[in-house]
Amino acid sequence: MDAKPALKSTDRVTPVPGSSAVAGRVIWAPAKSLWFSAMAFAGGIGVILYPSWQAAGVTLVLMLLTLCLGHSVGMHRLLIHRSFAAPRWLEYTLVYLGTLVGMAGPVGMFRIHEIRDWQQQQPDCHSFAKHDVGFWCDALWQMHCEQVLDHPPKLHIEAHVTEDPFYQWLEATWRWQQLPLAIALYAMGGVGFVLWGIGLRIAVSLAGHWVTVHFAHTRGDRPFVDDGIAVDGRNLPALGLVTFGEAFHNNHHAFPRSARMGHTARQLDPGWWVIRGLSWIGLAWNIQTPDGLETPNLQEVLQ
Repeated sequence: MDAKPALKSTDRVTPVPGSSAVAGRVIWAPAKSLWFSAMAFAGGIGVILYPSWQAAGVTLVLMLLTLCLGHSVGMHRLLIHRSFAAPRWLEYTLVYLGTLVGMAGPVGMFRIHEIRDWQQQQPDCHSFAKHDVGFWCDALWQMHCEQVLDHPPKLHIEAHVTEDPFYQWLEATWRWQQLPLAIALYAMGGVGFVLWGIGLRIAVSLAGHWVTVHFAHTRGDRPFVDDGIAVDGRNLPALGLVTFGEAFHNNHHAFPRSARMGHTARQLDPGWWVIRGLSWIGLAWNIQTPDGLETPNLQEVLQ
């Protein structure tokens, strides 16, 4: 009998004896499920009972701030991948905005991202990380459940995150961070603004993140092909603008440390535009880009 291929390690995840990327189960996550359901219900009430162009405009601005500046630039490219450097105060600000997306605190985002990334880089992995169980089943799993691996690997998160007092505070209170914003929204426009700016915004942000992740692992372009792993990323050019560049997921899998996810002028990447803007005013440096990272067929793709 052929020996099973050895499991790979990543920068933060190391398999231990007996670790498996496949063996596990999907269980209902009450806090996660009730959180999303409550936000979706509140948002629906806001749209039906408090229709308002002003509330819609405020919600759109908040989504731009939290998803683009917070999640894509702050949480993903800066905190997790260290694809550029920034002043500590700016890092804190961006990560705080990312926390307001309502998905997780900073340490929780590491756990979500790193374990899924480790699983996807193995020869095979659980369907929870492959997103191959169909659209509606994947929606149920990702929005209301969690994966429990029978034999998980060891996750290491850097001390400058886990031991940082600000990040510890955010991790312990990430859901409660909506309260100051809710108070401000109430002062601006009453209950309707709160239902739109908190409930609807969080529900749409979480659902939109899942839809992007689902399709970015199941269909789309693959300029960088890696058939030796369980699931490869896909590029979704039509969603580049509305996902702030995150839809170029095949590019991201090929160059995870790159601050630039859209590699050409036609691959619209607002997150990259923000980082370029920060660099112009001296607030971002040590910026990693695809042309400074190795891959065998990069020039073919950039031509």
